[in-house]
Amino acid sequence: MSVKEKKTKVIGYLPQDKPPIGATLSLGLQQVLTMFPATVLVAILTKFDVGATLLASGIGTIIALLVTKRRIPMYYGSSFSYLAVVMSAIARLGVNCSDLNYCPDVVRIVQVGIILTGVLNIIIGFIVQKLGKRVLDRALPPIVTGSMAITIGIALAGAALNDAGSNWGIAFITMFATILFSVFLRGKGLLGMLPILFGALVGYVAAAAFGIIDYTTIIGANWIALPNITFPAFGNGEAWGLGLSIALIAIATIPESTAHLYQMSLYIDELAKEMGRGELKIKNLIGVNLIADGCNDIVNGILGGCAGTNYGENNSLMAITRNYSIPVLMTAGVIAIILSFFGKLAGVIYSIPTAVTGGLMIYLFGVIGMQGLALIQSEKVNLFDPKNLAIGAVIMIIGIGGNMALPNGLFPFSVPVFFPNGIPAIVFAAILGISLNAIFQIFSPKETV
Repeated sequence: MSVKEKKTKVIGYLPQDKPPIGATLSLGLQQVLTMFPATVLVAILTKFDVGATLLASGIGTIIALLVTKRRIPMYYGSSFSYLAVVMSAIARLGVNCSDLNYCPDVVRIVQVGIILTGVLNIIIGFIVQKLGKRVLDRALPPIVTGSMAITIGIALAGAALNDAGSNWGIAFITMFATILFSVFLRGKGLLGMLPILFGALVGYVAAAAFGIIDYTTIIGANWIALPNITFPAFGNGEAWGLGLSIALIAIATIPESTAHLYQMSLYIDELAKEMGRGELKIKNLIGVNLIADGCNDIVNGILGGCAGTNYGENNSLMAITRNYSIPVLMTAGVIAIILSFFGKLAGVIYSIPTAVTGGLMIYLFGVIGMQGLALIQSEKVNLFDPKNLAIGAVIMIIGIGGNMALPNGLFPFSVPVFFPNGIPAIVFAAILGISLNAIFQIFSPKETV
């Protein structure tokens, strides 16, 4: 037997590969399980309909894959980056929503912003295609995007503690369980992708033991139910200002999406090399990737799903399983669509006590902030440079301090049509950070030795 024949067969699937039907279904289900906990949690926190969010996730993923001509393997779920703006909108506009699981009046207003986010992503995608990634890096350097991520995560601390305070014991049980699962299951295949799900289950069981679960949402739910699809409130005056606020959060998601693309490209090309096939170099498709992101958000905005992003968790699962098959991801999208019609599933999700979600939020929102710090560190941003110090300091104090200290998190600067009641703190932080960076780009100070 020759040396070549003795070589171990390389196991894996590149984007264009179609696994056997059994493998396609099982691998697709794994993708859904991986995106499910975080996607559903965002829907709960923002009072979006769980069914509509799952439906939009499935359809949006399929459309995004088709937009890339089946070249970029990504799964799309709900983004945590938009939570601060959306939750502040609920607090300000949803006066009758506090005791509801689903608040359609606010959802319709937020949908306008999700669509605008999609449009912004598409525009930036075409610009990057035309002018290259250098333009994106100059407009949104790591000090801006990293500081915004820190701000988004920490600004939500009040909401996390408020929910956790409904039952501190349950909240801390949930928090510690989620942390332990995320640390000790790391690198354990699919199990390592599901710490949020396992943490929520531990919290739910603890809540059941203490008798604080209201089972009426489960009992009253139908087995099969249509998702609550709503249409954007384009005619609402509040929608455009909030829409602009939401769209600006793309500052945080665009670099995240680009980083996911680069990471995925490395793994795919390595697998292709081992299989003796040509490199795909999907890292060159930055513009197309952003256009796909935008199309996914437009789907979410039209159907009433949460603002989305391509999921790092699913990317990690693909790297672990060495499965980058587009047909598998299409199958995952179909599974998510089917799940959106199971009313009992939504009933179970809505029965999760506030203390459980609060425990999850303490950990997850802190992680968002730490990821911003990690971005600044990994990109070797010079924090001794007064330019970088100024941009980061202004973003964080305006965004975090304004969101916590000002009434409704609004700066008292009225802008007709868009911000008649004042500018949201996180949005104002983004505007100031981008403006400062632009000033330093145009009027670059001389370097001194």
